[in-house]
Amino acid sequence: MKVSTQDRANVGQAAERAGTGMAKSAVGKSVTGFGRRTGKIVHQIAMVAVAVLFAFPLYWVVVTAFNTHGGVYSIPPNFIPAFHTGAFTYVLTHTHWLRYMANTVFIAVSTVLLVILTSAMAGYALSELKFRGSNLFFLMVIGVMMLPTQALLVPQYSIALHLHLLNTYAIQILPFAASTFGVFLFRQFFKGLPREYWEAARLDGVGHLRYIRKVAMPLARPAVVTTALLTFIISWNQFQWPLIMTQSHAIQPIEVALAHYMQTFQANWRKLTSAVVLALAPIVILFLILQRHIVAGVAGRNSGVNQ
Repeated sequence: MKVSTQDRANVGQAAERAGTGMAKSAVGKSVTGFGRRTGKIVHQIAMVAVAVLFAFPLYWVVVTAFNTHGGVYSIPPNFIPAFHTGAFTYVLTHTHWLRYMANTVFIAVSTVLLVILTSAMAGYALSELKFRGSNLFFLMVIGVMMLPTQALLVPQYSIALHLHLLNTYAIQILPFAASTFGVFLFRQFFKGLPREYWEAARLDGVGHLRYIRKVAMPLARPAVVTTALLTFIISWNQFQWPLIMTQSHAIQPIEVALAHYMQTFQANWRKLTSAVVLALAPIVILFLILQRHIVAGVAGRNSGVNQ
């Protein structure tokens, strides 16, 4: 069969158009891939810039705390820590810092234990126990989160005064023994547990309290860790409440001590920043170690149940 010249021309034009289309498609994909890579790089650079912006004040506090006395006021400033520990030694040996630290640890740990206990019990009751008005009660619990704490200081101070709780450890612990966020978090975790677990436990004669302790709490480990860590950080950073409710330095926490040190060491930045570093170090280390559990707990993942 003979092929005419016109047919050859048509075939050539078709092949040329196909090749051009393939070339344009390849170029388009290349441009799209380049744009995505560029956008990803820009996004990462922006994230690093924001992280540096927020981390630099903390880094500068560390540099100042480890600096020499003359290095604090040097121009241009030295951005590399000199690792002089004289200011830390002074704060630990010539002040009541260890006493303040012990007070803070005792208050924070006691508050965490009470919050976990009350949050687990209330969260279980709101998720598993059926009673009239349970949804309304839950909404009231959530509504407490909207109340500004400063607006309640006067009536709370009056109550503490009449109960003779002022200037005690109890006034720094008992008002924070329940957490609305903890109740909400435990309720959501317990609602995600399969009902078959409770039914199997009931067949074995297990009551509610034992079920919470043996089954529900181990499965809600992310909620426990998240509630414990956030409560610990909040309790560790308490300033306004103990400043108003306490007067004796023997029972006051670290944040109130820092306020006193700002007056005592106002002309000595090394000692003041050393005290700040000593106050921040425990919660920063704790947060870095357990941040994965916080994300899992808030997101409601990894509850230990394969659904």
